[in-house]
Amino acid sequence: MDTHFPFGLTVCGIEELGGHCETGVSHVLSILDPDWPVPEAFGQFGEHAKLELRFHDVIEPAAGVIPPGEADVRAILAFGRDLEAEAASRLLVHCHAGISRSTAAMALMLAQARPALPAETILQGILGIREKAWPNLRILELGDAMLGREGALPAAAAALYRHQLAIRPHLAGIMRNAGRGREVDAAEAEG
Repeated sequence: MDTHFPFGLTVCGIEELGGHCETGVSHVLSILDPDWPVPEAFGQFGEHAKLELRFHDVIEPAAGVIPPGEADVRAILAFGRDLEAEAASRLLVHCHAGISRSTAAMALMLAQARPALPAETILQGILGIREKAWPNLRILELGDAMLGREGALPAAAAALYRHQLAIRPHLAGIMRNAGRGREVDAAEAEG
């Protein structure tokens, strides 16, 4: 665990959940698409505190999707405060792929726990935990405003997106086709 982080951290996708049953997880933040069944792997986990949220991995409202909203971000931050209050906590955050919603949620909880820590350090720490991280910009924007970070988290995310595009340039088209062009634009504007 990075010394900047006040608790143990793991992030994964649904397919990886089974590999974390024996890791001593004390808290689970589960982010699923609406109407997605609860993953069966949770039946193998020991006792843990759990927050389950349901919204799509989108950054703009659109017909047929439920974007992350203010209530979701408030719930993430409240869960993070509860986590900080317990000694020797170990957090597992998952979404479908463990890349976007989960990494954004982790970034917000860390930003809240360490308000003096620069946003760039937080996002680099997330990248160190999950090398394919691409945090959901909408979640970061909402949380940044709630935490009074004055746009620092979305700005730091632009650098992370730029890093990912340098390694995986094909992601630009994938993200644009998924309605997430603002993230790609942010990376390109900073470059």
